[in-house]
Amino acid sequence: MNRETVVREALDLLDEVGLETVSTRRLAKRLGVEQPSLYYHFRTKKDLLAAMAEAAMAPHATAPLPSPEDDWRAWFLENSRSFRRTLLQRRDGARLHAGSTPTGDLDRIRRKMAFLVASGVPEKDAQMAMLAAGRFTVGCVLEEQADAGPREDLPTDVPVIDDEAAFEAGLALILGGLVRRAAPAASGVRQER
Repeated sequence: MNRETVVREALDLLDEVGLETVSTRRLAKRLGVEQPSLYYHFRTKKDLLAAMAEAAMAPHATAPLPSPEDDWRAWFLENSRSFRRTLLQRRDGARLHAGSTPTGDLDRIRRKMAFLVASGVPEKDAQMAMLAAGRFTVGCVLEEQADAGPREDLPTDVPVIDDEAAFEAGLALILGGLVRRAAPAASGVRQER
């Protein structure tokens, strides 16, 4: 048993029982070991959850980084979509990710920020847009993963929400705001804040 095996089994357990029911006791039983053996690899459950969150983000964390010739607007949208797809791959993926610190991904985040700035997006606006898009995405996926399906107790005039369409609409609004902020900076016009 190694750290990677523990994390992989913990993620499989997450998919089976959900975040509320994941416990070191259940994980130890699944692995066929005594619970204290897990503490050799993870001192606390919080450490285990952080490692699970990092491993669950692997599909997004290994997505290609932007290249200088990429259109920053298209890249911004695809980066958020990739993040959403990755969160949706795991049961309670958004809850697992919420509050985690992407320490293993800092170099990639810096490169993404440098790309936006090199594309003419003011640095502070790029930071806030990436933060807003990330939190918006986590919130959308939290709602989507918590949705129990159609509710028959709602009035018939309450519209059914298409999660993907709602995500795309909100993402377009974030991008639209960022485009308006970036346009004056790219043209050399100073914008009042």
